Amino acid sequence: QEQLTASGGGLVQAGGSLRLSCAGSERTFSRYAVGWFRQAPGKEREFVATISRSGGGTRLIYYADAVKDRFTISRDSAKTTVYLQMNNLTPDDTGEYFCVTGNIPSRYLEGYFNWGLGTQVTVSP
Repeated sequence: QEQLTASGGGLVQAGGSLRLSCAGSERTFSRYAVGWFRQAPGKEREFVATISRSGGGTRLIYYADAVKDRFTISRDSAKTTVYLQMNNLTPDDTGEYFCVTGNIPSRYLEGYFNWGLGTQVTVSP
């Protein structure tokens, strides 16, 4: 199974925005849901957002309470990239961000597999 590649992180000031990208194949995004997770220093990895597989008849999207109304998960028309648009960032959003495949669009860490390298997001106060 394909290991997804996250990119687009960087250093921004509070109130700024970043768009993260998750590159994969059309085959992978057709068969599997994609979840975004993050991990801050000294904390457990936490759920951010998820989107259901593109090959399904219904698109399902879920967000963590901490990011709803600020973050948006989406997929491009070619179905080769999943995005995480992050607006109105705060220092609490700082962490390593990962995108990963899962069988269903779940908020639970246990439902995902094939973890790869994340991309660092740092928000200065």
